[in-house]
Amino acid sequence: MVAAGRHGADRRASLVVRLRDRTTATLRERFRRVRAIGGLAVQAGLAAALAWFVAHELLHVAQPVFAPISAVSTLAASVGHRLRRTVELIIGVTVGVLIGDLLLLVIGTGWWQLALIVVLAIVVALFLAGSAAVVIQAGATAVLIATLSPSVRDLEIPRFVDALIGGGLALLVTAVLLPLNPLRVLNRAARPVLDLLVAQLGATADALAARDAGRARAARSALRQNKGQLQAFVEATQGAREASTLSPVHWRERHGPVGRYARAAEPIDRAMRNSGTLIRRSVTLIEDGEPVPEALPEAVADLADAVRLLKRQFAAGAEPDRAREQALRAVRTAGRAYREGVGFSGAVVVAQVRTTVSDLLVASGLTQGEANHLVRGAFGGLEAAASGGGTDRLASS
Repeated sequence: MVAAGRHGADRRASLVVRLRDRTTATLRERFRRVRAIGGLAVQAGLAAALAWFVAHELLHVAQPVFAPISAVSTLAASVGHRLRRTVELIIGVTVGVLIGDLLLLVIGTGWWQLALIVVLAIVVALFLAGSAAVVIQAGATAVLIATLSPSVRDLEIPRFVDALIGGGLALLVTAVLLPLNPLRVLNRAARPVLDLLVAQLGATADALAARDAGRARAARSALRQNKGQLQAFVEATQGAREASTLSPVHWRERHGPVGRYARAAEPIDRAMRNSGTLIRRSVTLIEDGEPVPEALPEAVADLADAVRLLKRQFAAGAEPDRAREQALRAVRTAGRAYREGVGFSGAVVVAQVRTTVSDLLVASGLTQGEANHLVRGAFGGLEAAASGGGTDRLASS
């Protein structure tokens, strides 16, 4: 009985701990979400207030409902698409107004006329742009014109003006009054991608050193969960370009650290994929019992350190010279491992170290030709102590 009671108490305590940890993690995630989009909320509030003030107080629009709605709709677009969203708003409203007015003159009002007007407005919007935002605006505006025009005079011009005011003031807020920091946008999006790569390369280095295939498989599985993070990084590069283009405060950064950081998205994507191949072949290497020279896990660990340094220097807006040096150190260590003797999968791992370093060097701002030249020079000769068919593979990487 005592043992059973103790077991029940332990189980309840475990449940309490798990519930507490889950609640803490949930709250932490929600606070992180609020911090991430808190600036957007302030921008949206300011843009909506300014849109209403300009439309009502300066242009004397009687009920400027759609101006603040257009402003909030523009800011609701993902960062990097707000200028396009403004253009889409204007196109959608224009299509809805034109189709609605033309058809009302010809067929009059009624339920079937409303249906026809909405269908034609959406079809024309799809033909002209194909964007969901354009289609929504065209359809909504056509509904307003078809239902309110008989009772509200001169509805078309205020609707069009509201779209211009709302979209324009949303851009003004994001570009001048409360501009985004493009480097911060990039850092926030790139950090999870690069942290994931660092962690799994480090785990693979440890797995190689301990010949632990299970740990290498876990690293392989973890690295595969990167699609959402990479997509967020790509979208952040679009947002950073937009912010540095629209905001006078950040114009000079377009060709400096922000421009270099934004251009790094594609080579970092390639580095992730090549690292996936490296980890996958590390699993095979361990499972097949191939030789693991001491320098091989060191090379993978050096590669992880290079990614870590690249992240830090990007975040600081500094020239990533230390990251380049560390990446080339990984190549030199991989060359030593190759000459000490590796099997077939080991040669592939070495080749992927070289290829991934080349990607990182391109991400740091070098051209592909410069990166390849530095990698070949750092690697040294291709004379391997044990032949595994890898020389040809390395020569082409």
